[in-house]
Amino acid sequence: MRLMPPLHVLLATYNGARFLPEQLESLTAQQGAEWNLLWRDDGSADGTTVLLEDFGHRTGRAFRAETPPGRAGVLGSFMHLLAAAPAGGHYAFCDQDDVWMPDKLARAQAALSAMPAERPALYCGRQRLVDATLRPTGLSPLPRRPLGFRNALVQNVVTGCTLVLNEAARRLVLAAPPPPPGTLHDWWCYLLVSGAGGALRFDPEPGILYRQHGSNQVGTQASLLRRGAAALTRGPERFLAVFRGHLESLAHAGPLLSPEARETLSLLTPFFTLSRLERLRRLRKAGLYRQGVAEDAVLRFWLLAAPARPSAVMRGGGAG
Repeated sequence: MRLMPPLHVLLATYNGARFLPEQLESLTAQQGAEWNLLWRDDGSADGTTVLLEDFGHRTGRAFRAETPPGRAGVLGSFMHLLAAAPAGGHYAFCDQDDVWMPDKLARAQAALSAMPAERPALYCGRQRLVDATLRPTGLSPLPRRPLGFRNALVQNVVTGCTLVLNEAARRLVLAAPPPPPGTLHDWWCYLLVSGAGGALRFDPEPGILYRQHGSNQVGTQASLLRRGAAALTRGPERFLAVFRGHLESLAHAGPLLSPEARETLSLLTPFFTLSRLERLRRLRKAGLYRQGVAEDAVLRFWLLAAPARPSAVMRGGGAG
């Protein structure tokens, strides 16, 4: 029997006492995977930490991470947990309000262990959508096109509560510049692992009950029509801000990225200082894509219609 790397479940919490017991129970029901839980709380006032400390006493498998004090938000909490986790394992991100199916961790670990250990690798998967009472409401959509860097630049198809990294991917994420404001840990991991030429595995079989209860930090829709309508309602401003932030941060991660990724970034870094005709040419050459045809059309409209912005040199007043 092949010896599997240690599996560290990274749980970030904030006022999660309402749903947390069911998530913890689903961890104890995992089959075929040996795990430990490393948790960080972001200042709960509802008894969340009491639940976690009791769970640790009962199971001997849950430990509070030693991380910087103070509020860190979702992104900061998960990045702190990744840094605090012991080296040499697999790392599964965990939300406080879902329920994991019994084979979730075993499937993830089997997929990652089949990949070369020295290559960054990312596993993620589909979710069974449920309401606050765990009543099924549908399935998250399957990707229609391959996962990759040209997709990651304009769309996140990696849902954090399904995300598992190998040790090489963990080292990559921790060696990279800090993620920009407005992004989340799952999207940043997708960008870095795909940009470094890492292995990406999307599991089409749902591994979790993804609870949608109105207070989610991030949610999803089973219907493509509803997802499209939600994107149009939000408008382009938030997307464009995150897109710019990713480009700026990734520009500082050059040595960690593949030559192909660096070439793509060189096409896009000055994007918003260019004429619309030149933007169109670079979009075609860069080959960016979202998963659906309609999503692609909206993406291109937003990128081409965005107002021009001065370059960094112009903003700084030039060389004088």
